[in-house]
Amino acid sequence: MPISHTLIIPVYRNEAFLPEVLQVVASIAAQTSGALEVVFVVDGSPDKSEAWLLQHLPAFAVPSQLIALSRNFGSFTAIRTGLAAARGEFIAVMAADLQEPPALVTDFFRVLGEGNDVAVGTRADRDDALTQQMPSRVFWGLYRALVNPEMPPGGVDMFAVTARARDALLALDEAHSSLVAQLYWIGFPRIEVPYHRLARKQGESGWTLRKKITYLLDSIFSFTDIPITLLTLMGFAGTIVFLLLGMGLMAARLLGMIPVPGYTAIMVTILFSASLILFGLGIVGNYVWRAYENTKHRPLGVVRTRSAFDGR
Repeated sequence: MPISHTLIIPVYRNEAFLPEVLQVVASIAAQTSGALEVVFVVDGSPDKSEAWLLQHLPAFAVPSQLIALSRNFGSFTAIRTGLAAARGEFIAVMAADLQEPPALVTDFFRVLGEGNDVAVGTRADRDDALTQQMPSRVFWGLYRALVNPEMPPGGVDMFAVTARARDALLALDEAHSSLVAQLYWIGFPRIEVPYHRLARKQGESGWTLRKKITYLLDSIFSFTDIPITLLTLMGFAGTIVFLLLGMGLMAARLLGMIPVPGYTAIMVTILFSASLILFGLGIVGNYVWRAYENTKHRPLGVVRTRSAFDGR
């Protein structure tokens, strides 16, 4: 039977979850009306995830692919690699830490079969601790305000696409960009599927604060001109303020109110102007750097090994 559905699972420091992941995949395959394959993409994981999968996938009942990247390129590159390898008409992405309910995958496949090209999971609720929920809310709040107001309040961790939407995504071969923002940018018919996010069973998430900040900056500089607009407004406002200040100082000088030029006023003016220039250079530099990175045309990820298993 030809493959009709593909499930992509990026793997990074998830060795302890893999036995349960295979059980979940087998359950999803049993509920899917069509032949399902699973594509594991090991994103330079330092644990023994790759070795474990190589040992167990040959005997696994579901057809599978195992792709190992040469180093850690990030989850979005791993997902794009899986998208490129997917053979199904309907393609879903699932995290290996199982914080998203597996039933969401079958819901994705169902709504894609109803004529939608993109399905995204939206968090209706979550079991995470408050210390984890608050940073996430702040992050996605900033994302909605600065990048894409259509983004769900809880963000997007799982999604599914049809083959034609996948092809459109892969055509956007941009370095240092946002896969989720691209998912919205391509503009295919899209539907949101609510779900309850589960608590993490063990270990710590690899979605660190540094990665969140990098991802937010990539999204901002790739999909909005807000930084340039803000810089322009600041420059305009600064010009008006210092023009008025200069006129006031000149008038005060002519009226004899300032017998000696003030050191404080000079230093404040110099410091403000210098900081504004440095701030502006940083914003412009971010755009220039990203444009330069894309001129190199380097692949977003490098595949080290690739294996395929037919299932039993």
